[in-house]
Amino acid sequence: MTFSLLREETVDGDQLSAMLGQNPVRAAQAILSAAKANFVDAQALLGQILLDGNGIERDPKLAMVWFQIAANRGHSQAQNMLGRCHEHGWGCVADPQKAATHYQMAAIAGLDWGLYNVANLLATGRGMTKDPHRAMACYRKAAYMGHAKSMNLLGRYLEEGEFCEADAQAAFDWYRRSAEGGDFRGQFSYAAVLADQGRIEEALGWFAAALAGGNLNFLRVSAEALLQAEHPTLRALAGDYHRRAAALEDESGRLDSNNL
Repeated sequence: MTFSLLREETVDGDQLSAMLGQNPVRAAQAILSAAKANFVDAQALLGQILLDGNGIERDPKLAMVWFQIAANRGHSQAQNMLGRCHEHGWGCVADPQKAATHYQMAAIAGLDWGLYNVANLLATGRGMTKDPHRAMACYRKAAYMGHAKSMNLLGRYLEEGEFCEADAQAAFDWYRRSAEGGDFRGQFSYAAVLADQGRIEEALGWFAAALAGGNLNFLRVSAEALLQAEHPTLRALAGDYHRRAAALEDESGRLDSNNL
């Protein structure tokens, strides 16, 4: 199937993403053709695969060009990804203030990821004046929109009673929703509360989910936290987290060597 045979309204980001999972190289060519044919979802997705090197040679600078094209046409996720590029220095010199500008535009457009990223900058004072209260408000708004990572962070605010009144039950509920939404940090948070309640078997399932989905830094930090657990079964999990972190580190090293 070629995109030249399809009308624009029949092509969307989900369809293009599904193609990537089946045959990345072939899908990348189809996405490139669709982007050149002015399909805005394809333009945003082309930026993403150029950034990731998924089915196409990695080119962060060119990724930014396509993100900008899509953002100029009102694509809020592309606007958010421009913010990510400026925040992390992907294809450009890192500039948190420029990142903040793009994140705010995505947030104003109603994108939950835009709100989440604005909240992160507000919470840390990068590119924006530090304002934990506004950060929490943004996390809360994104959480109510269904953003799993924001749900976990809102839960943390409520558990710790920082910048709000502590509410252990509300925190637990947000952790549960974050875990069920697929966020590995939310899964770990939910598992930790379950463990504190003595619901060890339930906790183990969520710790396993967090282990499977977690990134390198998360796994390292979480392994150390598990070493401090009172229950021996939970302390034993620390070894699994350390081994998974080591495997990810080795994989990252091989990828870096291949790109030399």
